[in-house]
Amino acid sequence: MKEQLVSLPDAAPFSLWRLHARPLLAAGILPEHVVWRSTSEQDDLFSQPEPPPETKTAASQTISKDCLRFLETLLCHASPERFSLAYRILWRSRRERALLKTGTDPDVVMANRMAHQIGREVHKMKAFVRFREKTPQGSNMRHFAAWFEPEHHILEKAAPFFTRRFSDMNWMILTPKGSIGWDGETCVVTREACTRTIFEDEAEALWKTYYRSIFNPARVKVKAMRSEMSPKYWKNLPETELIPEMLAQAARQTW
Repeated sequence: MKEQLVSLPDAAPFSLWRLHARPLLAAGILPEHVVWRSTSEQDDLFSQPEPPPETKTAASQTISKDCLRFLETLLCHASPERFSLAYRILWRSRRERALLKTGTDPDVVMANRMAHQIGREVHKMKAFVRFREKTPQGSNMRHFAAWFEPEHHILEKAAPFFTRRFSDMNWMILTPKGSIGWDGETCVVTREACTRTIFEDEAEALWKTYYRSIFNPARVKVKAMRSEMSPKYWKNLPETELIPEMLAQAARQTW
């Protein structure tokens, strides 16, 4: 059988992948007969083939909600292998009802590892986003902006937390993977890459003062600190400018 080629943008969400996967599944196309290609922004996305016409069959209606939720999380990962892996799990789950509970299955092992990475990065985003005030002159509501650099497409997963936590102000979180915007009423999430903007606000010095005040040199565990606050996040955190100096001071005080 001739292989089916499916080209998807690097930032393709679950909904776009599903648009292609459903008709393939309904037509009985085996995973080994589908080549999932991840395209870059430089590729001509308008030349990619249209998804095959969907055929409604009983088989296409037997995917559990738990499986679909799992695949939605999996497809937040940045690996180009996620598209083919998700289709294999989708195909197999129709016949292997306990597939996702089979912890030793290679596909499940890989998918669980990727899902864990997604969950961990969402947690890190909640902890390490730092808003700076950017209120326009004359505005009756405060405006804030932040820059964050996730490895994966986690913005849809993180957006509910930030809208609940910062519901009383206007804000935007810009990332290379897209953006989250909140105007006090509506949350908008995009996957269009943003450009890093460098800015500071008046609260920057206050935050650094607070961070110095809570730093306890007697409890410094550098390895644990680097594990919980990976150095890859440091360049976007105002307080991390102080870490080398405070670690040096801690070493002298505990000598």
